[in-house]
Amino acid sequence: MGVVSGSTPAVRVIPAREIGAPVDGAAGRVDAPPVVDGRLARGERTRRAIVEAHISLIGAGELSPTGAQIADRAGVSLRSLWGNFNDLETLFAATGAEVLRRQNAMIEPIDADLPLEERIETYCRQRARVLEFVAPFARSSELRAPFSRELQRNRVRYLRGVSSEIEALFARELAGRDVPRRGEVLQALGIAVTWPTWVSLRDVSRLSIPEATSVMTRMVTALLTSD
Repeated sequence: MGVVSGSTPAVRVIPAREIGAPVDGAAGRVDAPPVVDGRLARGERTRRAIVEAHISLIGAGELSPTGAQIADRAGVSLRSLWGNFNDLETLFAATGAEVLRRQNAMIEPIDADLPLEERIETYCRQRARVLEFVAPFARSSELRAPFSRELQRNRVRYLRGVSSEIEALFARELAGRDVPRRGEVLQALGIAVTWPTWVSLRDVSRLSIPEATSVMTRMVTALLTSD
């Protein structure tokens, strides 16, 4: 926007004799396979429902949902919500991990051997789709990030991921630059294809998605082709 903390019931192992398996004798000793306690499965379903409710509320425009709203949407009690997530930080971590998983599922590999113009256009179209998907979550994060270390960490992880994408896809163009210049261009590219720039194009300048994508493409092209 993770590791979800909270108590986790132990796995219960049913003794072999309870299921009729031989314990000793010619057939040898047979241990029963571990059986997952039903409470563990229910707990996982509850946590998934809570995370899904959180995502659903933010996606519907409720950028700062309360615990009560999340619990109500998930169909669980407020006590159950905080029993599964110790605090907002652990909920933010789980929600951020799920949003990142869905975002990554949208990303398709781009052939680094394609001509530069084709790579840029394909990458910018893909970035536009991803940024439109993350828009409500980015807006939600802007409200709470100043007070949340987890959301701040999510931002850092996100930016590192984008930088890695850029370095891999445009390695040839970046390789010919000295280290300081390369670092500057990489930072500028990261700014050009991430949320702060996209929200300026879409919300401030009121550009359509194709128009905003065209501006992004122009910025990336300029940065990669300038001396």
